[in-house]
Amino acid sequence: MSETITHDPPPAPGGRQSGPLIVTEDTELLDDLLRLCAAAGATPEVRHSVPGAAGYRAGPAGAAAGPSAAYPQRGGWDAAPLVLVGDDAARRVRGALRRRGVVLVGRDQDDPGVWQRAVEIGADHVLMLPDGEQWLVDRIADVTEGVGRPALTVGVIGGRGGAGASTLACALAVTSAREGKRSLLVDADPLGGGLDVLLGGETADGLRWPAFAASRGRVGGGALEASLPELHSLRVLSWDRGDCVAVPPPAVRAVLAAARRRGGTVVVDLPRRIDDGVAEVLSQLDIGLLVVPAELRAVAAAGRVATAVGMVLRDLRVAVRGPYASGLDDREVARLLGLPLAGEVPVESGLLRATESRRPPGTSARGPLARFCREFWERALAETDGVV
Repeated sequence: MSETITHDPPPAPGGRQSGPLIVTEDTELLDDLLRLCAAAGATPEVRHSVPGAAGYRAGPAGAAAGPSAAYPQRGGWDAAPLVLVGDDAARRVRGALRRRGVVLVGRDQDDPGVWQRAVEIGADHVLMLPDGEQWLVDRIADVTEGVGRPALTVGVIGGRGGAGASTLACALAVTSAREGKRSLLVDADPLGGGLDVLLGGETADGLRWPAFAASRGRVGGGALEASLPELHSLRVLSWDRGDCVAVPPPAVRAVLAAARRRGGTVVVDLPRRIDDGVAEVLSQLDIGLLVVPAELRAVAAAGRVATAVGMVLRDLRVAVRGPYASGLDDREVARLLGLPLAGEVPVESGLLRATESRRPPGTSARGPLARFCREFWERALAETDGVV
């Protein structure tokens, strides 16, 4: 279990950070926390109380901790990127300087006093093991990699076949990269035509989805980025031309979590069927865009897709593509679907010819499609900046 009280930890500056600070005398809890730090690739500092007094330090990741009165100050209470306070140590740190990024960690799910202790030490989160282990590994990995804010992650899905979702996904990623943001385009449809083909990079060097099928636990964000093909100033995770290899949900979760930790933007082209792997992707999206041609049959089909997607993704918006059938406009389509309107995806003349000549959608910075994408990113980023 993990519950939020106030804020997320402060964004870490660029570059690799030191590991978290652990404050506890509970040897069982310490063993668990050291194990989770090792899974996240972090070496923590371990103390009995707020640094300044004699404490404990960790040996190699996962090894037992031992006393060390002269342990060097690698960060301390105020500078550590994340502080994990065992429930046993809450009283000992009550008078410490208030700061963000403090997590109170315990085991007793039924202890009502844990919330009072969390307030007393100014904790941002209360986390109970073992339920909150994956959340904690991801948070430790975040601060260790030193990225700060996770990537704004947007999924694009067609309301029916041929709706233009792949075209819009590519255009969004190309536009984001052109604006100087770290950008990753993910092809989540193994039966599609391949986004690397749409970008003209099917022979580019780099890993594809099947290479990650055996991934478990944490995937390094930097290693993921470096391993993927780079096309048009963005990274692309697509499928190879071999036999279709099923990527298990845990691998999908690990890869998408690593992509989000790198920051910037992640755009995912989604299939219309919702299986366990796609549900993992949906659970990590910030925004979903449902692309719907403005015709009645497409709206009816999109309604079924929206119902399935909406069971996992809370923020689903409709992007309407013309030409319009009689009696329909973009607002009417949004009303019929009961979804907020993200806007009208414009028709761009010459787009088919550009694609055939290996120029991806959104390449023309002055074109209407690129303008739509630029305005979408501006609004979406402004919304996330305003979230407290």
